[in-house]
Amino acid sequence: MALPPPRQMDDAHLERLRRWSELLDQAFRIPGTNIRFGWDVIVGLIPGIGELSSPLFGTLLLIQAYRMRVPAIVQARMVINAMVDALLGLVPGLGNVADIFWKANTWNMRLLDRHARPGVPHSRFDALFVWGCILLLLAAAAIPVALAVWVAAWLYSLA
Repeated sequence: MALPPPRQMDDAHLERLRRWSELLDQAFRIPGTNIRFGWDVIVGLIPGIGELSSPLFGTLLLIQAYRMRVPAIVQARMVINAMVDALLGLVPGLGNVADIFWKANTWNMRLLDRHARPGVPHSRFDALFVWGCILLLLAAAAIPVALAVWVAAWLYSLA
C-alpha cells in the first residue's frame, strides 16, 4: 500500500512543521546560556506518555519526507535521529537531559528542507522502506507504553 500521490507542499504546511519542530526542540532558552530546549523535555517528564512526542512527530516528518521525494538514504538518517531520540527517552532522567542536546526534530526538519525533490518518482523500494521505518518508529513509541503497562500489572500482582 503506497502513500497518497506526490504533491507540492505549500509554504504554510512546511511552516507549520517547522514551528512544531521548534516548539518540541527549541522553545525555551536557559538564561545566561545559548542552550535551548523545547516541550519535548517538559512532556518527557510525564512517565509513559512523555516518550511519545518525538517518535510520533518523527513519523509525521518521515511521511512528509516521502511525499516530498527525499532520497531513501536521507530518510534513513532521519529514522536514525528519531530512533536515538526515542531510545534515549527510555532511560529515566537521562532521556530528558539528552533531549536538551539531541535535537532530532530540528535536524530532521533541516534534512527535509534540504533534500526535498518533488519531481522525482518513487520506486517500490521507497514505499516499502518508508513503511518499514514508520513501523519501526511506532514500535519505538509503543515500548514505553508497554513497559508502563507491564510495570503496573506487576505492581498490582504484588498487592
